[in-house]
Amino acid sequence: MAGNYSILVGTTGAGLFQSPDGGDSWSRIRDPFPGESQVRALASDPNNPNVVYAGSNNGIYRSEDSGSSWVKLDSPMDGLNIWSIAIDPLDSDTIFAGTSPGFVFRSRDGGKSWQKLSPAINQECAIGSTRVTALLVDPVDRGTVFAGVEIDGVYRSRDGGDTWTHVDSGITNPDIHGMAISLGEQKTVLVSTPREIFASQDEGETFQSLAVTSSFPMPYCRWIAVKADDPQVLFAANGDAAIGNTGGIQRSKDGGKTWDTRPLPVEPNSPLWNFATNSADPNLILANSVYGELYRSADGGDNWEKLKKEFTEVRALAWVPN
Repeated sequence: MAGNYSILVGTTGAGLFQSPDGGDSWSRIRDPFPGESQVRALASDPNNPNVVYAGSNNGIYRSEDSGSSWVKLDSPMDGLNIWSIAIDPLDSDTIFAGTSPGFVFRSRDGGKSWQKLSPAINQECAIGSTRVTALLVDPVDRGTVFAGVEIDGVYRSRDGGDTWTHVDSGITNPDIHGMAISLGEQKTVLVSTPREIFASQDEGETFQSLAVTSSFPMPYCRWIAVKADDPQVLFAANGDAAIGNTGGIQRSKDGGKTWDTRPLPVEPNSPLWNFATNSADPNLILANSVYGELYRSADGGDNWEKLKKEFTEVRALAWVPN
């Protein structure tokens, strides 16, 4: 992409930042975000890459120019913490948002109006309120939607969000951090938890262990991602603890059977938490540490560089073509 892309970084405490030139220059987006905004969710429209949604602790926002300017959408999520956003890849007007406490909302008109959906998510857990940390719309069967909850397992809808079922048979830890779908020879739903990555090849009916993260150099796992053009290439973001002192990136090139640690140019200052991928350039992958470092690979994860700009606590990351 040679710098012709925008990077968006959501932080807790300093709001949203945008770089319109691939990380060379940055601006803090202040309008219409209130001061001290906590932006924990970013999602780009797969059919219109200039359209991006941001979820915060004070509502949901939409940009139509790769994140340079934003409008706040009216929604019943004001006052909730938005942790995840998913856009239907076949119908961009259908958007899902997950919050803390654990609720799921849906818009069928591009964010103009919203409906609270009915998954029976527990509202309290060991960390206080539950969080819908991950949402997925199946790109093959758009009626199938998955919600991953910290700490209440996985929920699935077969009718576009109207009804939901708790489906985490085989997942031994309900503390869901990340989810992804691999569209390989056999479609696979991937789920990351603190100590283990799970996979389902039967639409979420049952899950099997894909990787026990004690086999990684660092045991804590946060996010899971799939390379946009190769369903066999997986990435796991991990570290020494949830809010620890260092982190790393694991990559598998065989669907999770084996993993290797990708070398980073410096030792991260905290665990790696997120990845940003986009089908516009499958080889361009971004990652961040929870305490504000950004890393970039331009060759599909073989080599990584650290971006100069650093942030406060980072909870969301995305890149979109300009």
